[in-house]
Amino acid sequence: MSRIGKLPITVPAGVTVTVDEDNTVTVKGPKGTLTQAVNRDITLKQEGNVLTLERPSDAKPHKAMHGLYRSLVHNMVVGVTEGFQKTLVLVGTGYRAQADGGKKLTINIGFSHPVILDAPENITFETPEQTKIVVKGINKQQVGNLAADIRAIRKPEPYLGKGIKYEDEVIRRKEGKTGK
Repeated sequence: MSRIGKLPITVPAGVTVTVDEDNTVTVKGPKGTLTQAVNRDITLKQEGNVLTLERPSDAKPHKAMHGLYRSLVHNMVVGVTEGFQKTLVLVGTGYRAQADGGKKLTINIGFSHPVILDAPENITFETPEQTKIVVKGINKQQVGNLAADIRAIRKPEPYLGKGIKYEDEVIRRKEGKTGK
């Protein structure tokens, strides 16, 4: 069996999981609602507060789908209960960010103009400091993609380390021209 796919998903109190006839999983929780279409070959069984996914055979595509859909459903359950977040750090003189109401982000990153981003649905921005951006949401994929888009505005460069980086990212530094 798939090592990830065979793990059961425990559904916490306050979260409801429903499966439609067309194998669409809907997870409702205190933070919101998420839906995901699951392949017809994968069956979902709910016994009490434990959800398990099963596959029809040990064929390679079925093994891959088994682990994939188990991870997606588990991330949905975690998202509607706790949520996900990514923290970005701005490194550089004069680099700063400001979140306006959590739905609009203004970044001054050394361009002649400020970069303004609007948050999609279920995503919010926070700026605990001028040089930190926290992207929060219930959908792990959306949070990760938006954080990657923000980082792509100005990637960290290897000589001075200036740019936008993830909080836990390590930048491999290079020696400049004077180093012989």
